[in-house]
Amino acid sequence: MLEYVYQATGLLLIAFSLQTFVDKSNNKRIGTGLFWLIYGLSFTLGKILPDWFVGLMVLVLTLIAAGGFMGTGTYGHSDAKFRKSSAEKLKNSMFLPAIIVPAVTILWSKVTGSSALIGLGISAVIALAVALMVTKGKAKQSLNEGRRLIDAIGWAAILSQFLAALGYLFGEAGVGDTISQIVKEIVPESNLFAYVFCYTFGMALFTIIMGNAFAAFAVITTGIAIPLLMIEQSGNPIIIGVIGMLSGYCGTLMTPMAANFNIVPAALLELKNKNQVIYMQFIPGLLMLTINTFLIYFLAF
Repeated sequence: MLEYVYQATGLLLIAFSLQTFVDKSNNKRIGTGLFWLIYGLSFTLGKILPDWFVGLMVLVLTLIAAGGFMGTGTYGHSDAKFRKSSAEKLKNSMFLPAIIVPAVTILWSKVTGSSALIGLGISAVIALAVALMVTKGKAKQSLNEGRRLIDAIGWAAILSQFLAALGYLFGEAGVGDTISQIVKEIVPESNLFAYVFCYTFGMALFTIIMGNAFAAFAVITTGIAIPLLMIEQSGNPIIIGVIGMLSGYCGTLMTPMAANFNIVPAALLELKNKNQVIYMQFIPGLLMLTINTFLIYFLAF
């Protein structure tokens, strides 16, 4: 069933690409349309395409994004006055579709025990239907708005997948073992606090570099937490793992590489400074990271 969710996502992206190809107001419609078309095909046909061909598709996506061949067009959305009057009329009922998505996703996962991604796909369809009923809008308008949002996000929409794959490659390449050896060389033997510090700040640093705390977790936990904190120092793996992941999220607050969290909101809010979100989050993130270090030190051993 999960494959159907991927295929539906791919078909939606392909629809965006077709709209883009005929959008003459977008001077970069060919590059933008090709980007979403290739990306959509990777979802729709990914199960049957050979790995080497998917790799070529990824390279083409990279070339399009790096070459600056993506842009925005027109999307047929209503004027600001109409949107304001509609918001005043609908009030809090506008939040109903947004609440449906996490609620149905969690309920699906708890009741069926299957992938939450399936629940996410189902909840998105239900939320769309409810949104159309509440706003009395047309399905075509939701397609236009979807294309507008994804064009505003641009290539950053696929960055999280790229970075997750990079984390897997780092793990397979033995980067975690190398980090473990470096820490042992630098840190005085059996210095517990230094080990904890290297783990929490290492999680944040790798997340800053890679933009993905999950990717960093696979590398840093394998390299530092498991051999030095859990095995050598007999630390509680649950506390170390949970707070370690939270430390990675602290790094997420500090990096433009975490595009979904920091760059995308700036683009959607049309902020003049695209790094404004990061500037506002940096100090709180650093404070949380420091607290995490002491929590592991005092609670896990």
